[in-house]
Amino acid sequence: MSEQIRWEIVDMEMPEECNIIVGHSHFIKTVEDLYEALVTASPVLEFGIAFCEASGPCLIRYDGNAKDLIDAAVRNARKISAGHTFVILLRKGYPINVLNRIKAVQEVCSVYAATANPLQLLVFETDMGRGVAGVVDGYASKGVEEESHIAERKSLLRDIIGYKR
Repeated sequence: MSEQIRWEIVDMEMPEECNIIVGHSHFIKTVEDLYEALVTASPVLEFGIAFCEASGPCLIRYDGNAKDLIDAAVRNARKISAGHTFVILLRKGYPINVLNRIKAVQEVCSVYAATANPLQLLVFETDMGRGVAGVVDGYASKGVEEESHIAERKSLLRDIIGYKR
């Protein structure tokens, strides 16, 4: 029995001022547990979650506290359509603020990407279903940073974002 693999590059939709997190989980309560992890992270965080169920009715489950982000997460999940894959869109917060909470959710197996960059997923399909093979997060490297770039990076972290003092 020879099974064919079909490949697809899936572009993720990113509303302005948003970050995206894409990962893999294993249980229907993923949506509820991710919601709890995010809603308790920050009182101003806005988010939408979509989760591709992998058995039973194989529905896209969803939740969140911002309708536009929920809708965009569902659209992304439809394009991926790979069992147990979840998509989170964040606004008024960054992945760095919530990644440990997400990774600590019992049913989360892995996080493929967490970014504000353009994001593509390399999705493959077999006769059984679809899976995520990897991601393209942003663009290819163009060189090595110089002293001026180091100063810009440190200024961004310390002066603009406030992560380092």
